[in-house]
Amino acid sequence: MNVAPQNLWNGSLQTFSISLSRAAWDFRMLVCLLFVLLSTGPVASAAPTDDVYLLGPDSQPHEGVPKGKVIGPLTLPSNVFTNTTRNYWIYVPVQYDAAKPACLMIFQDGHAFVNLEGSYRIPYVFDNLIYRREMPVTIGVFINPGRRPDQKEASSEDWGDRINNRPTEYNELNDNYTRMIVGELLPVLQQDYNISAKPEDRAISGASSGAICAFTVAWHRPDQFRKVISTIGSFTNIRGGHVYPDMIRGHERKPIRIFLQDGLNDNRGQRRGGEYDPKWDWHTQNRKMVVALTEKGYDVNYCWGIGAHSNKQGGAMMPEMLRWLWRDYERPDDPMDDSNRKLLVPAEGASAKSGSGK
Repeated sequence: MNVAPQNLWNGSLQTFSISLSRAAWDFRMLVCLLFVLLSTGPVASAAPTDDVYLLGPDSQPHEGVPKGKVIGPLTLPSNVFTNTTRNYWIYVPVQYDAAKPACLMIFQDGHAFVNLEGSYRIPYVFDNLIYRREMPVTIGVFINPGRRPDQKEASSEDWGDRINNRPTEYNELNDNYTRMIVGELLPVLQQDYNISAKPEDRAISGASSGAICAFTVAWHRPDQFRKVISTIGSFTNIRGGHVYPDMIRGHERKPIRIFLQDGLNDNRGQRRGGEYDPKWDWHTQNRKMVVALTEKGYDVNYCWGIGAHSNKQGGAMMPEMLRWLWRDYERPDDPMDDSNRKLLVPAEGASAKSGSGK
């Protein structure tokens, strides 16, 4: 909440009225105290809008819930992006049975999503939702952007576009990153895990530039990925991404299901000198994406919060986005058979994966 300057001044004037009549007051002390009041009043009266979004129980560990295993960091080199490597992690649910194809979900900026103390805490979310049969048995892959030997690996402390190959890999609309995911990452995963070949069983997600990157993968290869979650997506003119709404209208509808989240206080297109540019307005571009997707008949859902360019809301509502994304996975319902109405625990004798070999 912002405090109007005149109201703050009125309150300050009342506070200082007696003091002003005292000749002994040092004028400089008065000015300094007034400055402190004017500077700290609005900050003390309200919290940032992002702080209203809190993680719920689905994002926390619980006793009795089978805990999947996180393997990594592993390293993936690339011939598509020459002279680069990237760290990645693999989450394997306890319920995974190598005799049965598992679903797959890939997260860009993987370190942020696999982090059990971060905003998303996906391993905990997967544990809880898989256990309650609210999403299918899914192998999660958390992959970082690439880096050259002279660049830094992305981390929770530093994962913007300044330090590695992230802007090239994530923000460009060509199929280079898609070719890396489909042609280089998937074959490595398929060597060790029984992953479903159905594109409906494969999802991809990301935040900010990682979100437009996830959509780009599904856009180029809906034969491989048909489910997308976008949080605070950068569908802006970083490298031409603002054209996606027009591209969506100009192409035949693709079989993609997508959930978009953003906040009204996301970056709002204020450029240097105060000039407004709608192509750099994150929230406006996200709204344009929803309009275009809806017009073309896509399976689309969205939620606009009050947050800024932050992962707080996306993390808080990730469990619900996942339920919606996987809402129609095959789960036969027989009134005479309660096998699909029980908590999902590892099948006795199942050949669960631990990280190598099938």
